Amino acid sequence: QVQLVESGGGLVQPGGSLRLSCAASGSIFSIYVMGWYRQAPGKQRELVATITSNGNSAYADSVKGRFTVSRITAKNMVYLQMNSLKLEDTAVYYCNADLVPGLGYSRVYYWGQGTQVTVSS
Repeated sequence: QVQLVESGGGLVQPGGSLRLSCAASGSIFSIYVMGWYRQAPGKQRELVATITSNGNSAYADSVKGRFTVSRITAKNMVYLQMNSLKLEDTAVYYCNADLVPGLGYSRVYYWGQGTQVTVSS
């Protein structure tokens, strides 16, 4: 069984910063891509940022230049540094991992339970 546990969400004023963390644990053979998605009330879940095992990252246009995704591959950890937060960044943020749980197994996507980020004055 694989678990992804996020932490670091909270309430912040516009222009402020937050850092999200996600730890993957359990039966993990290899993690290819880790990333962050978010879902605002009444909207679909959307990609925020992803990072591969060799450090290649990608971002949604709406967060480029403000958010930075990073990863410690050896510890199965991924982070999201969020700066210059805007009201529209308010959402539940979910950690995602594209991984192989064991030798010979297929790749599977796993999700964390989500952490609330609220940007409000």
